[in-house]
Amino acid sequence: MQDNIERKITYLRLSITDSCNLRCKYCLPEKVEYKNKKNLLTPKEIEKIVDAFALLGVNKIRITGGEPLVRKDFLEILSLINKNKEIKKIAITTNGLDLEKNLEQFKKNGLKSLNLSLDSLNTEKYKEITRGGDFFKVFSGLKKAIELQMEKIKINVVVMEGINDNEIKDFVEITKFLKIGVRFIELMPIGEGKNFKGISNEKILEELKKIYEITEIPHEFGDGPAKYYKVKGYAGEIGFISPLSNKFCDSCNRVRVTSEGFLKLCLHYNKGIDLKRFLKEEITVEELAKEIKNAIYEKPKEHKMNSSDKTDIDSRKMNEIGG
Repeated sequence: MQDNIERKITYLRLSITDSCNLRCKYCLPEKVEYKNKKNLLTPKEIEKIVDAFALLGVNKIRITGGEPLVRKDFLEILSLINKNKEIKKIAITTNGLDLEKNLEQFKKNGLKSLNLSLDSLNTEKYKEITRGGDFFKVFSGLKKAIELQMEKIKINVVVMEGINDNEIKDFVEITKFLKIGVRFIELMPIGEGKNFKGISNEKILEELKKIYEITEIPHEFGDGPAKYYKVKGYAGEIGFISPLSNKFCDSCNRVRVTSEGFLKLCLHYNKGIDLKRFLKEEITVEELAKEIKNAIYEKPKEHKMNSSDKTDIDSRKMNEIGG
């Protein structure tokens, strides 16, 4: 499946809830109203959407939120996605609070890799950023993932000036003995993120090169937008996702479906189609795939995060979009 500039779409980010058990300052306001649970996609609707995308050549699904593990039927959803043998990789992005007790069961039901959102290694600062998060619960989940030898384990760090930019070296040191990835993500001016100042990954890499001997390592196309590097002698790797300083729109291979069933063609735009409408009409998987294919052909060429042009820009918060 290709869009109008011949980008091959193989990756779906699937949000299953806009709810979260944390209130990270750059993501959510302290008080937030979530969508009515009745509007969320059901496990069977999710299965049909996944089957339609699989028909079109999508082979990777990342389950997101909000926080996907707040859904009590998460295991059912995971199992239904795993039934489709065209889906070769199922991943999750999570804050890790509820990971440790369930991860073994998740792995048995097809979960191969995880991205763990962790913006500070300082317990008190982590609690402050997340408005009450328990660092030790998250760390226990990380240890469990390492123990179970998950296929890929990545820590996602959103770097903010004056908040956690003094911990960059500490995060790099995690990769010294652990074969995991630490990825620095530029803060995007979406929702609450507009209230904070990010730091460009170019600047972070420049500073790290003054301390470490760093070599860029190749990754396969379709494995995400990050550029990866190896610190000499370290077991893991560090990555940089740079939507602002180094746009990767020309190689974007993904689309998003929100927890209410809206197919988003680009993170930054409000363009897309309501899949829920087709699901209510009980159309076949093949018919749904056709509607999806037609929509994806109109995927925008690039985002406008660096532009003053706000035409067609999505006003929803990150938890509503699906990250």
